[in-house]
Amino acid sequence: MTFLLEGASDSSLINIMTATPAQKKTATHKTATPDAEVISRIRIKIRAYDNKIIDQATKNIIETAERHGAQVVGPIPLPTEKTKFTVNRSTFVHKDAREQYEMRVHKRLIDIVNSNAKTVDALMSLQVPAGVDIEIKM
Repeated sequence: MTFLLEGASDSSLINIMTATPAQKKTATHKTATPDAEVISRIRIKIRAYDNKIIDQATKNIIETAERHGAQVVGPIPLPTEKTKFTVNRSTFVHKDAREQYEMRVHKRLIDIVNSNAKTVDALMSLQVPAGVDIEIKM
């Protein structure tokens, strides 16, 4: 982690691990390059009912992030959420005759590290297939 000494120029950056206690007290938390806005981590959660379109959307997001120079961690497959619904086949009698339906929600997690403003803009304007839910946290 890099800090800038208070009242000093950009050339006097100190490393917090090797700094003395006096240097740590006078250091302020500023980035080394103020003109290049670097976002530390973007976490993207993708959800879909179909595993083929979620893989297609994941591939599209990873290619876009790598094209803009960001590092990508993932995709990490999260557990599939399974919901079962049981309904009677008939409306009145025959309680033993039932039908079961299952709904599966596939999930993926992607972390984008060392991204810049161009990467975020490209991800926000990205077109994904219908039926894919994307949640972005910065």
